[in-house]
Formats: sequence, structure tokens, C-alpha cells
Amino acid sequence: MKPLTLLLMLLFPLTTTAETIRYPATADQGQTERLVVHGALDMTYIKPLLNDFHRRHPDIDLVYRNLDTLPLYRHFRDTPDEADVLISSAMPWQYRLVNDGHARPLDTPASRDWPAWARWRQELFAFTFEPIVMVVRRELIERHGRPDSHAELLATLRDHRDDLRGRVVTYDPARSGAGYTYAIEESRLSPRYWDLIAALGDVDTALVDTTGEMLEGLGDGRYWIGYNLLGSYAHRVVENDPDLEMVVPDDYTLVIQRLAFMPRQAPHPGNARRFLDYLISDAGQGVIASQTALGAIHPELKGPGTADAWHAERGNALHPLTLGPGLLATLDDLKRQALLTRWQREFNREDNAN
Repeated sequence: MKPLTLLLMLLFPLTTTAETIRYPATADQGQTERLVVHGALDMTYIKPLLNDFHRRHPDIDLVYRNLDTLPLYRHFRDTPDEADVLISSAMPWQYRLVNDGHARPLDTPASRDWPAWARWRQELFAFTFEPIVMVVRRELIERHGRPDSHAELLATLRDHRDDLRGRVVTYDPARSGAGYTYAIEESRLSPRYWDLIAALGDVDTALVDTTGEMLEGLGDGRYWIGYNLLGSYAHRVVENDPDLEMVVPDDYTLVIQRLAFMPRQAPHPGNARRFLDYLISDAGQGVIASQTALGAIHPELKGPGTADAWHAERGNALHPLTLGPGLLATLDDLKRQALLTRWQREFNREDNAN
């Protein structure tokens, strides 16, 4: 087995079965406390935070359970009293839960000082800054050049359709919460979005559920172009594979944020408060900046691994999803069905014409 393939299997298991990791309390005296965190954040990226939090609070028996975004949402709906903190990059779904009254407020110095654009009331907090990127293989660059924007990607797909047939991969918006969120945001943002979807369909683009599946196919050479990957996940794999390059589009780049909240029915509210406050503290944000590619938001942190560095490099090309009531519009059943129907129609435009 190739080293990169092994790395991908460890980072991005394709099964939907929840992974769980536990940090037993190390305190010797008395009854230990407990903290249960449920998240849609792969172990590789959450572990530095869990390690540091456990070091600071060794008396807490800490359990983290990792699920995909939509199973996480559904599981919480079924059992709202099981988790102390809920973390997800599926921003509309997280916002809906909080808007429906499932969150308790966090009132700490860190929460009061948190940037207004990165929180909703005192209940829902963004704690990462993650651009959505393309990943391309060396073969594509050598033959057809590197597409540095959505416009250049569209031209590449149109000009080299036969050569790229079956060599492109992206999210299926009907199955992936992340893929659907990106689709609805891009359809609002770019007048050429539907032309791009038609071009993706023309080259028989593979549709998958996760960034991990895209990276696996790019790593083994099945695909030459991956479209709309989580940059935080792509960064580590690309660093370890000289045949891959990460492309941050220079015309516009969507940015998502991981959102965290404390459920109103959290079984251990005191420890929930400690952990959520840690995520937005200078300590937790420092771990994000230095030990992960998730992008720290803390306004006092500068340099590599921070939102400040992304803004300095990309400026107005960055388009973070807005944390507010507009997210609920993306979950309206009629609007969702209308967007998915058009997405399929445009993706299959060539088939319909024949």
C-alpha cells in the first residue's frame, strides 16, 4: 500500500460509522467529571485541541464522537440531551438548531469579546476560518495549465472536454450538506455558476460525499481536478504529495466556519461551558493556528494559520458565509428542491440535448 493511500485512509475513513475517542480522567481523588463532544471534524484536526484541553483539565473524563454533518444533525434531533457541545461545518443546520431554541448562552470574557461576525447572539460561535479550494494533479498542469479561477476552470473544462472526461470530482449536493451549501452560495455569487455546472456534467464529473473521497481519488491518479474541497483537509494531503497542488481561486473563494454551541439539555453544562470557552480562547485558538490547518479567528492572533493571514493574502476575493438568519433560507424545502432540480438539469444538459 502506498504511504499516501495509508495516510488518506487514516485521515478520511469513508465509512459513515461514528468514530469515538476517549480521554480518561487522570485525577486520583473522588468522582471525576465528564464531557461529551459530538462533532463533524475529523480526528486529525480535533485531536490537538482535545489533547490540550485534557492537559489543562485532567479531572474531566472527555469523550469525542465524530460523525458526518447530516448524521450529526439527525442524531442530535433524536437525542438532544446526549452531547455537551456540538460542532459542525454545516452552518445552516447548526444555525437552525440554535434558532429553534436548542442552545444555552455562553457569557464569559472571551465570548463577549468574540468578533460579531463570528457569533450569533451569545449562543453560536464560529471558531475556524476554512477556504473552499480546488486541488489539481501535475498531469493537468503539464498538459493544460493550472486553472487559478473559476473562469479559467470553466475554460479548461470546455477546451479539453475529451481529455478530462471522468477525471474531475466534486460534491454531490443532493447527498452532501456541505456540497449543497456551497452550491446555493455559488449560485447567488456567480452569474457563470450554472455554466460551470453544465461543463462539469459534460466531462462526466464524479459526484461524492466527502473531501476525503476526492483526495483519495486525486492521490491515486483517478482524478486530475477536484472542485470545492475543504482547504483545511486538503492542505495536509497536498503537503505530502508532490503530484498535487492546492488552488485557492483568485476571483472568489468561499469560506466556511466550524460552528459550536452548548445544547440547552447538555448533561454536563459546567464542562460544556469550559470547552466552548476554550475553543474561542487565545489558548484554543493558538492550538488551531499552530497545530492545524483550520484557520484561527481570534482577532489578536496574526501570521500563518489565521484568518488575518488569509485576509492579507486574498483580501476581497474571500467570501465567508454569513452567520445569520439568511442561512435558514438554504434549508427551505421548496427552495432546496428547486435548486437541486436545476443543478441536475444543468449537470445533465448535454444528455438532455441528445
